[in-house]
Amino acid sequence: MDKVKSYIEKNKDRFLNELFELLRIPSISAQSDHKPDMTRCAEWLAASLMKAGADHAEVLPTEGNPVVFAERIVDPKAKTVLVYGHYDVMPVDPVDEWRTSPFEPVVKDGRIWCRGADDDKGQLFMHAKAFEAMCATDSLPCNVKFLLEGEEEIGSPSLYKFCADNKKMLKADIILVSDTSMISMQIPSITCGLRGLTYMEVEVTGPNKDLHSGLFGGAVANPANVLARMVASLIDENGHVTIPGFYDDVRELTAAERKAFNKAPFNLTEYKKALEIGDVEGEAGFTTIERTGIRPSLDVNGIWGGYIEEGTKTVIPSKASAKISMRLVPGQDFKKIAKLFEKHFKAIAPKSVKVKVKFLHGGMPYVAPTDMPAYKAAEKAIADTFGKKPLPFYSGGSIPIISGFENILGIKSLLIGFGLAEDAIHSPNESYGLDQFYKGVETIPLFYKYFAEK
Repeated sequence: MDKVKSYIEKNKDRFLNELFELLRIPSISAQSDHKPDMTRCAEWLAASLMKAGADHAEVLPTEGNPVVFAERIVDPKAKTVLVYGHYDVMPVDPVDEWRTSPFEPVVKDGRIWCRGADDDKGQLFMHAKAFEAMCATDSLPCNVKFLLEGEEEIGSPSLYKFCADNKKMLKADIILVSDTSMISMQIPSITCGLRGLTYMEVEVTGPNKDLHSGLFGGAVANPANVLARMVASLIDENGHVTIPGFYDDVRELTAAERKAFNKAPFNLTEYKKALEIGDVEGEAGFTTIERTGIRPSLDVNGIWGGYIEEGTKTVIPSKASAKISMRLVPGQDFKKIAKLFEKHFKAIAPKSVKVKVKFLHGGMPYVAPTDMPAYKAAEKAIADTFGKKPLPFYSGGSIPIISGFENILGIKSLLIGFGLAEDAIHSPNESYGLDQFYKGVETIPLFYKYFAEK
C-alpha cells in the first residue's frame, strides 16, 4: 500500500481543488429551482469517476433526481463493494448566519467551510479519490461500484424503485457508506446503528382569512396559538412523547446493555460548552448519549404563520404550520408511527380549527452486525491509520435508504464516516477538517485490502 499512500500525498492538492469544484455546485434537492444543478452535479461526478479509473460511468434517470452509477470490475469472481453516497445538500437558510459564502469553499483553521463539505460531498469524494489512487497504482483488489444519489436529504423517494428495478446491476457483497461521524479524531468509531425517521407536516386553519387582532382577538381561535399548544403537548414534563402507542415497539435495553452503551467516551460539560447551552434536557431516566442513540425523540423542525417580516402587522393568521420529525429506534416502524401521529394530532385539535396532516418521508432504523467480515476489515483499516481500534457507535441520525438497501437488495451496509460533531452539518457554517478528508482517503484503500483478504 506504499504506492497508494505515495500517490495520495503527491496528488493531495489536486484532490482538494477538485473537491472545491464539486462543492461549488448548489445541488439543493429540497428546492425545485435547483433542479438543473442536480443534473449538472451528477454529470460532474460521472466524469470524475471515469477519470478516476471506472470502466464506465453514467447518469441514470429516476422519477426524481438522477443517479450516478459507475463500476470497475477487476475479476468477476472477486468480492464486490458498492459505494453509496449522495450529492444533494441541505438548504443554506438562514443565509445571514454564514460567515462565508455557502457555495464558495474556503480553507481556514485547517477546515473546509462550505455547504456539503462534510455532508456528503466531502465524504463521498474521499471514496472517489481513494478509488483513483488504487486504480492508478494497480492496487485495487476487488470490484467496486458507485451508487450516488441526489435525494437523500429529502428521503430518497426515487431510489427505492431504482434499486428494485436494478438489482442485478447493484449486486455486491457489502455497501460501503461514509455519511456518518466518528466520536472524535482521538477516539475513532464505526457507526453500527442508525435511528429511523418519520417526517410530518401539519397545518392548522382557523378563520377564512387573516383578521385584525384588535377587532377579533379574544373571540376567534388564533391558529398560531392553537398550533403552539398542540405541539407543546406532544412532549410531557418528563420528556416523553405523548402520542398513544408511540413506545409500544421500542426495545428496552437491559441494565447490562445500558451500562455497556454508556462506556462510550462522553463529557457532558464539554458538550454543553460546545453548544453554549446551560443544560441538557430530554427523556427522564436516560443519559444524553442514550437519548440520542437508543431512544426515540420528537422535534419541531420548522414552524410558521402570520406576519414575520420587519415591523408590525397586527393580525390573527388564517393558518399556521409546522414540520415535525420523529427519530425512531429498532422495533419502531416509520409508517405505523406516521399513522399514530396523524390520529393523535387530529384528536387533540379543538373544534375551533381545522387540521391537515401530511407525511413527507421516512425510513426504518438500521443495525449493522459488528461480527461481519466487512466490519472487521474496517476495524483493522481504521486501527492502522488512527493508531487505535475504533469503538462501535450508535448514531442518533438517520439514513432511511440504508434499511431500504437491506430489504430490497439483501445487502448489509458498513458505515465508516469521518465526520465530527463540530462539522455543523445541516447548519450554517458547515465545515470539514482537512485531516478528516485526507485520513478518509488513506483509510479506504486499506479497507479494500483487508476486505478482499477475508
